[in-house]
Amino acid sequence: MFLIVGLGNPGPEYANTPHNLGFMTIDRLAQIGGLSVHRPECQSLVGRGVIEQRDVLLAKPQSYMNLSGGPVKALLATYGLTPADLILVYDELDLPWMSLRINLRGSSAGHRGVESVIRALGTKDFTRVRLGIHPGRPVDAAEYDLTPFRRSQQKEVEELVSRGADAVRSILAEGAAKAMTRFNRRAGGQITEGK
Repeated sequence: MFLIVGLGNPGPEYANTPHNLGFMTIDRLAQIGGLSVHRPECQSLVGRGVIEQRDVLLAKPQSYMNLSGGPVKALLATYGLTPADLILVYDELDLPWMSLRINLRGSSAGHRGVESVIRALGTKDFTRVRLGIHPGRPVDAAEYDLTPFRRSQQKEVEELVSRGADAVRSILAEGAAKAMTRFNRRAGGQITEGK
């Protein structure tokens, strides 16, 4: 089984913000797999099912972003899983808007939700799907992360969330190495696959 966790913040005021792209990607995966992610468990909303012929547990921690590690650790323990079974999906201010990177390990790059997960699990070795949100101009990270997307951005948001879900499906179907070759892109947010 794979535990697929999207990072975000609970509550309607955060629903349409850059920091909730992880939640949005989980919702898209649930839609694709015909799953419901509403069951409360381990301070998360979860849904279990099959995607790409793999058993999956989709999860949206409800502890707020900066405390995501506790729920992730608890879910892994509850289901007898290890960090090798985890796919973490989240927004990344270090990457340009609309870009996407799959990584198998690494630092948090200052992302407090990822920091919390690394601290709770005691390892940096788990698969990440990082969705680029940097707008290409100087921003206050805390303010920008929690500012709702503009209506004019919605089409791009949908495209980024769809690509995030496709990247997770590729990891499930082909393995992370092949998915990285297929989805990782150079800086600049190009959308031609294989770059």
